[in-house]
Amino acid sequence: MNLLFQSRYYTSYQSDRDRKFLFDFGHKTIELSFCQLLAFRQNVHKMNLEAHFTGDNKHGIEILVLCNKEHIFILDTHQVVDLKEFMKGTFAMLELNSLVV
Repeated sequence: MNLLFQSRYYTSYQSDRDRKFLFDFGHKTIELSFCQLLAFRQNVHKMNLEAHFTGDNKHGIEILVLCNKEHIFILDTHQVVDLKEFMKGTFAMLELNSLVV
């Protein structure tokens, strides 16, 4: 397992042998294929971070459902901000790793 990227709350790993990605959320680790990783990234992009600061999201939480409702996460504003940056960093590292090979 190769470390891809680490943020305050999350860590991503890549397994070249199994062609899988592991994401450690601190309390739960999930395994994703590349297609599932792309869907995960799309779900993170859809999160409206602005609503957390304008008052439209009064509770300050986001519910993230992954892999055909196999995984569910409830995230606060700090975790959402970190997750968005985490996804950018993970894909940046994937791109750098693909250029090296």
